[in-house]
Amino acid sequence: MIEEQPNNIEFTIDRSNLYLEESFTDLKAGTVKRLKPVRPDGSQDKTRKTVFVGHTSILTPNGPLPIQNVIAAKELQQAIKKFPEAMQAAMEQLMEEVKKYQEQEQSQIQKPDSRIIVP
Repeated sequence: MIEEQPNNIEFTIDRSNLYLEESFTDLKAGTVKRLKPVRPDGSQDKTRKTVFVGHTSILTPNGPLPIQNVIAAKELQQAIKKFPEAMQAAMEQLMEEVKKYQEQEQSQIQKPDSRIIVP
């Protein structure tokens, strides 16, 4: 019988890093989220900057693939304008990560000392 080990995952919320989240969507291309910094009592924290994050999904043969990226903006209109460029940058980064992963997989398969025959 295999003994189960408890997961030592910490589920504590960082009270010094709280944000109020607002979502804006066109129900087509994606969503822009505005994250306003707040104190633990919910009041606005003016010592930290508002963060904008873009979210979208692309359809793949295996289903939708979520993509997100921080948008360098100070206000909502600017974030909406920069949304396409932020999503493109996230897509390019994702493609680079996939390429690196594929290269690592290929290097593991084609070892010269291996006696495995790959057709």
